[in-house]
Amino acid sequence: MPIHNQEVADIFNEVAELLAIQKANPFRIRAYQKAANVLGNLPSSVAEMLKAGADLTELPGIGEDLAGKIKEIVGTGHLKKLEELRKITPPEITQLLKIPSLGPRRVQKLYQELHIQNVEDLRKAIEEKRLQALAGFGEKTEKNILEELKRSSKNEKRFLWYRAAQIIEPLLAYLRQDKKVDQLLVAGSFRRHKETVGDIDLLAMSRQAQEILDRFVNYEEVRQILSQGETRSSVVLRAGLQADLRVVAPESYGAALLYLTGSKAHNISLRKLAQAQHLKINEYGVFQGNRCLVSQSEEEIYQFFNLKFIPPELREDRGEIEAARSNNLPELIHLQDIRGDLHVHTQASDGQNTLEEMVHAAQEKGYEYVAITDHSKYVGITHGLDVKRLTQQIKAIDKLNAKLKGITVLKGIEVDILKEGSLALPHTILKELDLTVCSIHTHFNLSEEKQTERILRAIDNPYLKILGHPTGRLLEERRPYAVNLEKVMKAAQKRGAILELNAQPQRMDLEASCCQRAKELGLRVVISTDAHACNNFDFMSLGIAQARRGWLEKKDVINACSLTELRKILGC
Repeated sequence: MPIHNQEVADIFNEVAELLAIQKANPFRIRAYQKAANVLGNLPSSVAEMLKAGADLTELPGIGEDLAGKIKEIVGTGHLKKLEELRKITPPEITQLLKIPSLGPRRVQKLYQELHIQNVEDLRKAIEEKRLQALAGFGEKTEKNILEELKRSSKNEKRFLWYRAAQIIEPLLAYLRQDKKVDQLLVAGSFRRHKETVGDIDLLAMSRQAQEILDRFVNYEEVRQILSQGETRSSVVLRAGLQADLRVVAPESYGAALLYLTGSKAHNISLRKLAQAQHLKINEYGVFQGNRCLVSQSEEEIYQFFNLKFIPPELREDRGEIEAARSNNLPELIHLQDIRGDLHVHTQASDGQNTLEEMVHAAQEKGYEYVAITDHSKYVGITHGLDVKRLTQQIKAIDKLNAKLKGITVLKGIEVDILKEGSLALPHTILKELDLTVCSIHTHFNLSEEKQTERILRAIDNPYLKILGHPTGRLLEERRPYAVNLEKVMKAAQKRGAILELNAQPQRMDLEASCCQRAKELGLRVVISTDAHACNNFDFMSLGIAQARRGWLEKKDVINACSLTELRKILGC
């Protein structure tokens, strides 16, 4: 049974977490974290790479020791190092690190002084008000922790779209090997390209349902069979993701695909259209009494109701029905419209590849331009660039541009927005750059008023060109910071600043509704990968999907412009 990249990454992350709780060498911790990130974002299967005889030490951040540990995990499904750490520290304790108000030092303190080993121990200690007796744990901290515990208990487990895709693709390939499968698609929130998915809805077209369903439940990664019927079966995969497969005849495939794709709100709106004509619509088609009027394709069903075809990404009941009726659906942006990437990191800060390697990877994508935007140096990013190192990088880019053909490297920086709203580098160096991506990386817990004022002051800075990952969220890890995004967007539009749609799988920031609002305000957006390695340029497809969910067109996105147009927009 093959090991997925994310399973190896999860093991390395747990090792890093347990080492952090034990106050191990920070460089060892960082090495495991970096390796986990590389593996989690690796487009190729590391198990298949090993099978093909690949040298894993050629991967960024993977030395001989870690390469050996990856081989051990792929070969055995386990890591001896992790088992040793679990004997010293209860593995459940790593769940405490998922709570935003806690970190390794606080978790260690809770474990050593109050013998707290898991979430239940923590909840009980809060109820008994034992946390307040610890140094560094005040009433406010205790309250924040309790709120996070309540919030997490209500949330169902969800998977990042990108991670879910890595689990689903082998299953699809396995099912498609059966010649009895005429068509096979993933429907549901996955097809609508939501940032996270709770489960997977598979839809197959065939007249031999039973054989396909038998093959499905016998997939080697099925951990549990939840149900097994004549047209539908449901399983839980080894990774914990639930997958449902429904098999329908060709004449019902379009109706079933439309129904299973959703969203629920979109389906309700379609149902109302049908009811207004004394019809009904369900997963089998559009009916007048018992007579099916249309069912074979989604296009036919939309056309039946005098609607333009609505792309799956728009089916969230945010005005798409009305737009389709009045022929006002947007001409959604496509991946091939993108001319460059404006948020890219190298080894100079926390990236995994050199300047030359990142530029070459961008050139392989066919890009006309790429901006190098390493982190500025500030508290928390000690490996970032100060004025001296940024000056050196500017010279290196100028030298590289003199040799390059077919692509232009833009000089940039991801500069931190400090607590009071100023930027972490002086204007004397920022004016030498083509662009700045200005982002918040610290002080996430400010009140909405203070956080909004902080960002508004930054937007007033003439050297802010792009506001990076505007809400600071990390999906399934960290909530967005409190901010009045409407005020921020209006200020950005007035000042000519650009909002970033950050396509990192963990971020996907802006969310779709905010992209749609930016479009309404006439505020332009940049879709960036925030690439920290050459293969991260592939994240652009995720950003495009999010942009499409936000109704964005080519004209709304600045890196769909030519270099000449881009320079005019950025004033460089």
